[in-house]
Amino acid sequence: MKAIVYNQFGSTEVLQMVEQAKPTIKPDQVLVKLKAFSINPMDWKIRKGEMKLMSGSKFPKHIGTDFAGIVEQVGSEVSNLKKNDEVFGVVKNMKFGASAEYIAVTSSLVWKKPSRISFPQAASIPVVGIAAVTALEKMGSINAQTDILINGATGGFGMFLLQLLKKYQANVTAVSSTKGLEFAKRWGADRVIDYTKENVLSQKATYDIVIDLSGKVSYKIVKSILKPKGLFLNPTPKPIEIPTSFFNNLFTSKKHIVILSNASSGYIADLLNAVDNGAEIEVNRVFPFTQYKEAYQYAERGGYVGKVVIEVS
Repeated sequence: MKAIVYNQFGSTEVLQMVEQAKPTIKPDQVLVKLKAFSINPMDWKIRKGEMKLMSGSKFPKHIGTDFAGIVEQVGSEVSNLKKNDEVFGVVKNMKFGASAEYIAVTSSLVWKKPSRISFPQAASIPVVGIAAVTALEKMGSINAQTDILINGATGGFGMFLLQLLKKYQANVTAVSSTKGLEFAKRWGADRVIDYTKENVLSQKATYDIVIDLSGKVSYKIVKSILKPKGLFLNPTPKPIEIPTSFFNNLFTSKKHIVILSNASSGYIADLLNAVDNGAEIEVNRVFPFTQYKEAYQYAERGGYVGKVVIEVS
């Protein structure tokens, strides 16, 4: 089978397509024939060597975390899935990868795909969707009096977060590029700011919660627009920020909350419920498997709405 791997840290040029043996499954796993996998910022952070402390430096490494496909084989201990089920799920991307024609995955990390959505849409759900549900938990008690700012609001993460926030009736301000403004409004933002025309930091408004999904705004910068007991939620922390945020929070009422999310069936149930109730999954562009370098180059430039997906077959 074909798979995408890399043997050193670096740019998209280190990625290569190779031939590998089809994986064999353990009793608690399923073998999935991939139809699509999506691209997430963590993919290139690991590939560039920014996460060495967590990912290690052993090669070869694969790319891709969330995927969609069709079950081809079921392990002897698996009862929740059967052959030919259309599914989506995640792999543990610090060790494995979803960038192959076939992958072996623990069945607890695989779920049945809703029939109303496509394989590229299903592959876009897990990583950003689970992160969005985790972010909601970190926000604590939110209501119609809560002022929330989402920076970088119309990527995959923001797409889910905006739609999940609707039921809480919070006052949500979304910061996006010009092309994302209409999406942000449709997904539930009460107010939108075009970052190409306005600087949110120069305005007088302050917020109970600020979440940065762009990876370009730090806690130090955001403190100026946080209310006295405000929260800065950081889903893209640098490794050093994980321990330093804990110690800094001991001495200030404005908290820096690092978001580290893990897949769980409970989170997926929340997301599937949202999809069943009409939540949109915007796939910006789908690349064929052979154009994997072009896909990552496009994704890493940013500025698009929703998710970028690679179609395997």
